[in-house]
Amino acid sequence: MEQQTISPSKAALKPGFVTGLIMLVITFIIYFIDYTYLVSAWYGFVSIIFFFGLVIYFGRQYRKEIGGFMTFGTAFQFAFVTLIIAGLVAMVGNILLYQVIHPGLSELLVKVQLENMMDMLDNFGAGDSLSSDQIKDMRTDMEEAYTFGGQIKSFGIALIIYAILSLILGAIIKKRDKSTDF
Repeated sequence: MEQQTISPSKAALKPGFVTGLIMLVITFIIYFIDYTYLVSAWYGFVSIIFFFGLVIYFGRQYRKEIGGFMTFGTAFQFAFVTLIIAGLVAMVGNILLYQVIHPGLSELLVKVQLENMMDMLDNFGAGDSLSSDQIKDMRTDMEEAYTFGGQIKSFGIALIIYAILSLILGAIIKKRDKSTDF
């Protein structure tokens, strides 16, 4: 009897949903601990590490399910769909957080982001080089990122990043069947 394998896209739905929920739970935990951490560099770094780790974990599980070997194309497709689903779940959660649960949070985060950026510019000796109009424009752009439309636009940009990450993850997850080499 022939083994029925699930396509990489279908196999990635559940891991994508689980990864998105885990990322959402982490976001809400960080929000409840101290919302200012949501715009810190370490939070973004930890998020990327979790994304990588979870996709690699689920990718290896899928590879075992389909016989222990996976081509780069299959691994890429699995990783990309997983990241898209996780990103959609996280985006919906962020929209709920910024628009429903705490509508004023975006204003608070923009203030923290601007303070962090000004501190960083001051550390490089460039803090006085920005005009008030430039700072106002940056504030407007930051505020836009937290709107519903801004979240959708950010997801569109994230798709490009997900494709690049999927290339890396596909290279990590793939495993060639060396017994078929001549």
